[in-house]
Amino acid sequence: MTAAFLNRRQLLATGSALLAGGTIARADDGAVHVTIEKLAFVPAKIEVKAGQTIEWTNKDPFAHTATVKGGWEVMIPPGKVATHVATADDSVDYYCRFHPNMKGRIKIVA
Repeated sequence: MTAAFLNRRQLLATGSALLAGGTIARADDGAVHVTIEKLAFVPAKIEVKAGQTIEWTNKDPFAHTATVKGGWEVMIPPGKVATHVATADDSVDYYCRFHPNMKGRIKIVA
């Protein structure tokens, strides 16, 4: 075998291992994911089923909340993940209590 053949073989094996690992990391866990980055909820509007988990991942260096006026609030520390299990009454607008210009919408679907 030549050195070029071994390098190609090693490259293919490494690529296969990375792809397999990436597939496992992206497995669908049934949650609806929202990223918080640069003072924004992304996506800002989501559709979920009652009983489904909403997961916020805060990529900003400061805390945020998912706050429903007169309802519930989820604290999302910097660099952390926080969750809320949607209920039938959760077709709501929400915002960050610390940054009121950050807004999102949750719509419950059947």
